[in-house]
Amino acid sequence: MAADSFRCLLVTKEADGKFKLAVTERSLGDLPAGDVLIDVRYSSLNYKDALSAAGHPGVTRKFPHVLGIDASGVVLESKSPDLRPGDEVLVTGFDQGQNTWGGFAERIRVPAGWVVKLPRGMSLRDAMIYGTAGFTAALCVAALECAEVPPTSGPVLVTGASGGVGCVAVAILAKLGYHVTAVSGKPASRDWLKKLGAAEVIDRAEVTDASNKPMLAERWAGAVDTVGGSMLSTVVRTLKRNGCAAACGLVGGTDLPLTVYPFILRNVTLAGIDSVECAMPLRLATWEKLAGPWRPAKLDELVAATASLDEMPEWIEKIRGGHVAGRLLVEPGLRR
Repeated sequence: MAADSFRCLLVTKEADGKFKLAVTERSLGDLPAGDVLIDVRYSSLNYKDALSAAGHPGVTRKFPHVLGIDASGVVLESKSPDLRPGDEVLVTGFDQGQNTWGGFAERIRVPAGWVVKLPRGMSLRDAMIYGTAGFTAALCVAALECAEVPPTSGPVLVTGASGGVGCVAVAILAKLGYHVTAVSGKPASRDWLKKLGAAEVIDRAEVTDASNKPMLAERWAGAVDTVGGSMLSTVVRTLKRNGCAAACGLVGGTDLPLTVYPFILRNVTLAGIDSVECAMPLRLATWEKLAGPWRPAKLDELVAATASLDEMPEWIEKIRGGHVAGRLLVEPGLRR
């Protein structure tokens, strides 16, 4: 491979409107304009990547396209005085992997304002065990703390606990001393979630109430909801007084059948979490927490597998079908 070329997982739109995934070689000149050229060592697979691979217009509108909303690596070239060649960095969120070519590649070029220097105590691999999913989970935990929901306030629920955001949320909350109830529709994940720190694991049927009751019996001091829809509605209606639900997902639907009663009679909070356009000061503070006090004791337990670019089409189909528990690392330079 030439010095000015790199391998990447490219999505192309065919004449029949279908989308095709293939590992290919491209030149550095094909990369978008940007301030910082990065040698990508790790990325990670998120559900948004699967949506982009299928041409979801709410995620990606320009093709051909390189997937990967996450990347960590080493700066090769920089126009920014704050970033120098050799710096270890990570990039999550913003437009990376959406309409700007992303981290399922050996090289990326991005604006300097998207780049976070790797916090002390965190490796490039660690950063992508977290990735966008872990960063989002940390923002959810921060929302509970901001709403003054301490570990002593009672059990905290995590929905979609076997997914990327959910499993990291379980691990962080357990590290901080919360009594975590994990919700999962995957019985095979029960023991793994308990190893991550869940005090108990329940089926999603136990937290989905389709009734029209404006409020239900109080159960949870707080919640991290990665599902949305009727499950989030149930969660809000079962929060204890002064409780908080941090919402970051919509796989269960975008409608939210609720009344104002839980908010005005129990003083509960529904906190929306946006990890994509998160302001840089909060972004930096959150990554520092993930490198230090919020780092789970068993970070490696979150990893389902490590994949090469050539193996990614298979893994994308798996995550699209809900068959991935935990975090999938992507190593662009891996050959096997």
